[in-house]
Order: sequence, then C-alpha cells, then structure tokens
Amino acid sequence: MAFLDRARKLQDQVDGRLHHLGHGKYGRILRMARRPTPDEYVKVLEVTWLGAVLIGLTGFGFYIFFTEVGPWLWANVLSTL
Repeated sequence: MAFLDRARKLQDQVDGRLHHLGHGKYGRILRMARRPTPDEYVKVLEVTWLGAVLIGLTGFGFYIFFTEVGPWLWANVLSTL
C-alpha cells in the first residue's frame, strides 16, 4: 500500500500544479490561444521559408566573396595601388 499512497500523492501534486496553470500571468494567453487555420499555417511556413532562403543566400554570398572575390581583388587590384 505504501507504493500506491506515494503514487496517489505524486499524482495529486501534479494535478495541483496543472490546476493553477491557467490562472497566472499566462492564463489569458492560454485561454485565447487557438489552432491556426490552414491558410494561416501556410502563410507562416512561406514567411519562414523565405527568411531562411534569404539568410542562406546572404551567407553564401559572403562565403563566395571572402573565398573567391576577396583574394582575387587583393592579388590583382589592390596590390597595384
């Protein structure tokens, strides 16, 4: 019986913590939260994808500049100054 009593006590503690979840600072946010519509979800995916592509292309541009263009500029253009 000791095991069952400890398990019940632990379950009551977890339930007590979850009971107060919707009443604190974030309670209003949790009550207002809803599942996005398929259109909203697609828009978020498009914006996220576009941002990732832009960041990736910017990084690739820096990589190409510093590995190919930069050394060529240093060797051919700036060394003559």
